[in-house]
Amino acid sequence: MKQLIKLKVNGEDYEVAAEPWRTLLEVVRETIGFTGTKKGCDEGACGACTVLLDGKAVNSCLVLAIEAQGKDITTIEGLAEGDKLHPIQSAFVKNGGLQCGFCTPGMILNAKAFLDKNPAPTEEEIKFAIGGNLCRCTGYVKIVKSIQAAAEEMK
Repeated sequence: MKQLIKLKVNGEDYEVAAEPWRTLLEVVRETIGFTGTKKGCDEGACGACTVLLDGKAVNSCLVLAIEAQGKDITTIEGLAEGDKLHPIQSAFVKNGGLQCGFCTPGMILNAKAFLDKNPAPTEEEIKFAIGGNLCRCTGYVKIVKSIQAAAEEMK
């Protein structure tokens, strides 16, 4: 049986009818339509579905949508300000931190949460921080470089 769920996604309020067992990933992608959040492993192991929940990076495939009520949800679509990319998004573009782009939204949102806590990280700290986000294309070198560049730009 569906329940009415109230979610705040990217600063906008949404009221959706969803079964209580539906994940935040499913509701954000399929019901609300923010398809930048990717469905990868559906087990919390790849990070493709990462969103920010009250500023904290979470695997949205492991969070029930009903649990996200009253929290501020940010998807990759909510990071930019209009046509102006967030500095992390710009850094990924400028430094080649993306290839196929499948992991990129989750990687960027994880980097955002990390840089909010640690604005001047070492390379090792960055590598540790993105350990839960898998990329099969880049080998991580350009991703790490992108996050370092974003940290510099955001100072």
